[in-house]
Amino acid sequence: MERPEYRVYGDKLREFCWFCWFYRSLILLQNPLFSNTFSLKGVLEFCKSMFCVLCVFCVYTESVNNFFKFAVAVVGCELVGILATPFTLSAIPDWYSILSKPAFSPPNWVFGPAWTMLYFFMGTSAFLIWQKGLKKRMVKEALFYFLAQLFFNFIWSVLFFGLRSPILGLIDILVLWVLILITTIKFYKLSKPASYLLIPYLAWVSFAAILNLSIVFLNP
Repeated sequence: MERPEYRVYGDKLREFCWFCWFYRSLILLQNPLFSNTFSLKGVLEFCKSMFCVLCVFCVYTESVNNFFKFAVAVVGCELVGILATPFTLSAIPDWYSILSKPAFSPPNWVFGPAWTMLYFFMGTSAFLIWQKGLKKRMVKEALFYFLAQLFFNFIWSVLFFGLRSPILGLIDILVLWVLILITTIKFYKLSKPASYLLIPYLAWVSFAAILNLSIVFLNP
């Protein structure tokens, strides 16, 4: 039988792990990756921070299998953002900065931290669904829509910043919004926390779609 004091120590360890997770998440927001220069050092620092977060999660869950799933889900989502970064950074100085933008357009530095946290929420959400078992039809279907929206998420940066086409970006982001909504509904049927984690993402993409539409109208 487990001794009561061991249970207390276990609870304290979990509290400490969550504190470390929160601290490392804040460190991510100060990463050089989000500066105006895309550097290898920034990527390495970002990966180091993510590794610390994942190690803390491993200790908390006390499960190697859960750690592997969580690592794949979160790192996979964050990689989408990292791979899209060169398209974004190369277009900001000599193209995006001179576009006519609406008054509610946020400063450029906001996008990096915002997307980092959103990708983290996405990965955590996908992990919660993955835990339900890939053999279940509903899980497979939900994750299919999740991967589909992740693909259109990446393509938006290629179209909007890479090809410098706000119109193509607008078409893509409308498809993306629909896929996120479907994914959120599918996730809700399997795990309410997983669907709740996608709400900030849906809200942000809604805002981004309005911003994209405004840019199309202001730059005929």
